[in-house]
Amino acid sequence: MIIKLEQDLSVEETEILIRYAVMDKEVERVAAMLQSVSTRIKCSQDGKGMLVNVSDVYYFESVERVVFAYCEHEVYKTELRLYQVVEDFAHLGFVQISKSCVLNINILDSITPLLNSRMEATLKNGERIHITRKYLENIRKTLQGGAI
Repeated sequence: MIIKLEQDLSVEETEILIRYAVMDKEVERVAAMLQSVSTRIKCSQDGKGMLVNVSDVYYFESVERVVFAYCEHEVYKTELRLYQVVEDFAHLGFVQISKSCVLNINILDSITPLLNSRMEATLKNGERIHITRKYLENIRKTLQGGAI
């Protein structure tokens, strides 16, 4: 893969062109990563509204019907519901791993088997979260299919 960056001061908006012979998993992953960088969600923290890039979110977790977006060092409250996260961001590498958690596969560092057919995901920041038995197939399909 060849990556070229070119500065053009006459351009008003950045344009990214991906030229390929065959649409394969690698091209799909690159396109999805680029799209996730430009996708933002409305969040709040300490009463202040803000936009957060989806690519910065490590995982979404629902606690008492409130969904939180966990980033590397920050936690934000969002108006999204967990089912919306799964529907809207699956193509960006988000996969449900438990009843209350949706993980960003792009932030995954490793997966370790645990007892009772469960697994533990270690994220790039060292945080560990459990993948429940019911959702193991979701993550297997995502990892094998090379979604991201």
